[in-house]
Amino acid sequence: MACGLQIKDEESGYNKNLFCIPKHYEDDLERVFIPHGLILDRTERLARDIMQEMGSHHIVALCVLKGGYKFFADLLDHIKVLNQNSDKSVPITVDFVRMKSYCSKTDSSTEKISIIGEELSALNGKNVLVVEDIIETGRTMETLLSKLKDYKPKMVKVVSLLIKRTHQSSGYRPDYTGFEIPDKFVFGYALDYNEYFRDLNHICILKEKAREKYKI
Repeated sequence: MACGLQIKDEESGYNKNLFCIPKHYEDDLERVFIPHGLILDRTERLARDIMQEMGSHHIVALCVLKGGYKFFADLLDHIKVLNQNSDKSVPITVDFVRMKSYCSKTDSSTEKISIIGEELSALNGKNVLVVEDIIETGRTMETLLSKLKDYKPKMVKVVSLLIKRTHQSSGYRPDYTGFEIPDKFVFGYALDYNEYFRDLNHICILKEKAREKYKI
């Protein structure tokens, strides 16, 4: 199980003025934490590792919405290239799942997970690749994997663009990891802050005053 590219706790990122940033976000960013080009390179390598292990049987790529959609699209583009240029190829189909975390009204300390509106019976007997944007505590992913077992897939693997080092972690780790990051608040590349910043290519760190600006 690969740990991914590890970014040290003291890493502060890069000067935002060295990158192309949408004008409407320029005053909100502290630093660029992971540049878009590095994300794409790491994603290409993940695609190769995934196909080496899972590429012998029909793969259902399951995108966890909303934050995973951009990583999902780029990862599948790389997988498709590998599939097209290999002597042996396998069908790749896609599906989507949206998970919602909330606290029970009777027990505020208990996190509940709702899987919204998806038909997952087609996963039976397939190789399933769950594609996630970020894993923090790991509890949400553990709940999803428990539910997926009910559909009797042949194999289930999880790839996450980011995994966060945090004392709140349950200890869960995905099968494939893009970057292991310190416990920082990051956004961009479809990771949002109250639905903003999904349209930012880089993964960035937000200025403290901007948190108030975009708070709902």
